Amino acid sequence: MSQSETEPRPTSTRVGFLGPFGTFTQQALQTLDDLRDAEHQPYRTVPDILDAVEAGEVDLGFVPIENSIEGMVNFTQDALAFDYHLVIQREVVIDIEHCLLAADGTTLDDVVEVRSIAVATAQCRQYLRTKLPDAEIVAANSTADAARTVSELGAPGVAALAPRVAADVYGLNIIASDIADHAGNQTRFVLVAKSGVPAPTGHDRTAVVVYQRSDEPGSLISILQEFAARRINLSNLFSRPTKNGGLGDYCFIMYADGHIADELVADTLRSLHAKQGKVKFLGSYPAAGGEGHSVREHADGRWRDADTWLADLRDQIGN
Repeated sequence: MSQSETEPRPTSTRVGFLGPFGTFTQQALQTLDDLRDAEHQPYRTVPDILDAVEAGEVDLGFVPIENSIEGMVNFTQDALAFDYHLVIQREVVIDIEHCLLAADGTTLDDVVEVRSIAVATAQCRQYLRTKLPDAEIVAANSTADAARTVSELGAPGVAALAPRVAADVYGLNIIASDIADHAGNQTRFVLVAKSGVPAPTGHDRTAVVVYQRSDEPGSLISILQEFAARRINLSNLFSRPTKNGGLGDYCFIMYADGHIADELVADTLRSLHAKQGKVKFLGSYPAAGGEGHSVREHADGRWRDADTWLADLRDQIGN
């Protein structure tokens, strides 16, 4: 028997995503060339996906984390910040088009029930209030799951607020398209793994959770000064309850431009770790979009110059 016959055959990468098939999450996942042909495993909820990654059932998890209209997807962000020890590998941003899908024979005037997730209905709040003021809003596990249940139900008058692609997947008609209240609706998704930090690309983002040593005047300023002093831009900053205390017990979740391999970013995290109550590292990974901010490049250059200057001074000690 040859060695090639005895060695186990490599398996494809397994990626868990918010299912069922036909969600915006899968649509975003399909934009990743190296994972388009991976084994895509749908899960009902974000915690189910993250559980599967931690348990090794899948190699990677792909979840929504931010929307340009509604802000952070708190149930995802809180899960990564408090409940799991996973590391963000990269991010994807896609445009979102919400459609109303229904079975054959249903028109917009017939709709008495709309199924979807809270984030989607919130993004179409004005449309639903003006066009379907009497329709009941029913929660679903995902936008595609809403389409699936509407398809299985087959009842007139029930519609799903879901992606356009879900109409083809579940055999539904599009009775209204592009119904979000605001133009330019986008959602950010992140790919997470149990471990590993991708190499820097020059256009990266670092995410951390910072717990204050004490809740007192100036505590947030002291955290922000660590970034400002090093000319590091914060692309997102928000507070969340720590889950460990009463009212007023908050931590700060921060997304900063740069990679932990950058000396300035590393020094910032070192200082925060020394001065604050706790710092949890969520990842350094390639950022979506165009090229990085030129201010970072200039700041890095100045830092290297200062480091060289200080090293020259230290070389004079004892001479």
